[in-house]
Amino acid sequence: MKHSRPVVVPSTMQPPECTIPTSSSIDSDPDRHFRTDHLVSDLRGRSVRGGAITLAAQGIKFVLQMSSTMVLARLLTPNDFGLVAMVTVVTGFAAMFKDAGLSMATIQRKHITHEQVSTLFWINVVLSIVVMLIVAGLAPAIAWFYDEPRLVWITLALAGTFIFGGLTVQHQALLQRQMRFKALALIEILSMAAGIATAIIMAFLGCGYWSLAGLLAGTAVANCALVWCVSRWRPGPPVRGCGVRPMLAFGGNLTGFNFINYFTRNGDNIMIGAAWGAGPLGIYSKAYGLLLLPLKQINAPVGSVAIPAMSRLQNDPAAFNRFYCQTIRLLAYITMPLVIVLAVLANETVHLVLGSQWHDAAPVFAVLAIFGVIQSVSSTTGWVLTALGRTRRMLQWSMIGTPAILIAFAIGLPWGPFGVAVAATTCALLLVVPNMLYAYWKTPINLVDVARAIRAPFVLSMTILGITAPLRRYLDGESELIRMIAVACAAGAVGAAWFALFPSVRQDVMQLVKPFLRRG
Repeated sequence: MKHSRPVVVPSTMQPPECTIPTSSSIDSDPDRHFRTDHLVSDLRGRSVRGGAITLAAQGIKFVLQMSSTMVLARLLTPNDFGLVAMVTVVTGFAAMFKDAGLSMATIQRKHITHEQVSTLFWINVVLSIVVMLIVAGLAPAIAWFYDEPRLVWITLALAGTFIFGGLTVQHQALLQRQMRFKALALIEILSMAAGIATAIIMAFLGCGYWSLAGLLAGTAVANCALVWCVSRWRPGPPVRGCGVRPMLAFGGNLTGFNFINYFTRNGDNIMIGAAWGAGPLGIYSKAYGLLLLPLKQINAPVGSVAIPAMSRLQNDPAAFNRFYCQTIRLLAYITMPLVIVLAVLANETVHLVLGSQWHDAAPVFAVLAIFGVIQSVSSTTGWVLTALGRTRRMLQWSMIGTPAILIAFAIGLPWGPFGVAVAATTCALLLVVPNMLYAYWKTPINLVDVARAIRAPFVLSMTILGITAPLRRYLDGESELIRMIAVACAAGAVGAAWFALFPSVRQDVMQLVKPFLRRG
């Protein structure tokens, strides 16, 4: 994206030899792992190419994850998935503390030194060891809570993976800070493939739920090995008084937000598992995961590129606003129609991906998709606050929204997974506007601009829903393949007609696509 003026790093402040360094000078620079001045001259081009690379990598990861899900869902049972889900609720919660928000602090900071990163590295390692020991110590309590003795050994096995995560936090942050998205993409793909291969082999050997533990462990070990091979930076000893205190404060607010928000994202799993057992939890968790799968493949890579770019635009409100609105418009054009089609074909999607034994997940999937239509846009409020360094506001909102969501989970719990899905979706929809108003307050973004940015994609999605839903009901007696092809073709036809009839839509699409069609 073009800047109207060089706000972040004025050229007059840069020594001539640092403006466009040669590759040899960068390689010989002992601080090459921490410098970013050589990125400024081509920031827009790097952002565009980084976004394209990361999205392509997410596409590959999506195929890998969907393929593995289809295979493992047929080799394992809902009870197997439910058992591991009971533990991952706890391990996922604990995982946020090994990072402590320090990776994002490293990425965002304008200037950083070897001593600072080394100190943060050892903080992350110590935190990961502490978290590993705490989770291992909680194994008997987790088994008691769910009344499931098998959870003791599952918890102990997954606790051991924390050390590998702590060893890679700062290395990955430095790679992202240097915008080495190609290397990051390769690491993620290869580590995921290693974990999937481990899980499938174990499942074929009859290891049952241990196959899912193998997936997580295999991915963590492979990721650690690859990150250390790709990143040439090696940590030194920790240094006192090196200036990490502001970074710890930034990370503390971000960790506090993640701590509270984790209950929003996992309170439903905890309640369903405790009240209804592993089977219903497996149904709910797979339905929710199936919905989030395509959304995460798009939002996560775009966010990983958008946050560093927006951080460099925070002193130019107009450019910040323009970049953000264009980005969420792109997200809306991709995610909103996709979620609508998946919701209309809920039964077919669940049957195709998970198999016939998961038919109870289809109604849950369809209800959760209602909120998924706008979740991909509403969740980007975190990009704004992180890029502006206002993580404290994120923490404050989580104290408001999380109790409301937890109450909704409790209200819907007597009706099982479907009741929780309905209650959670209703509450989340009611909180969307207040959340966005609070997040955008006194920032370059306002709700009117956001509504204008997503208006066309939203109306397009509702048009697709109005046409494909009756068509799906009309074809109820036909085969699944015919229903899926008919609905997909109808949605595609609506999109093509929309593009042909409205010049403003064509202009939007071309503006979004154009940066990806040229280099720099």
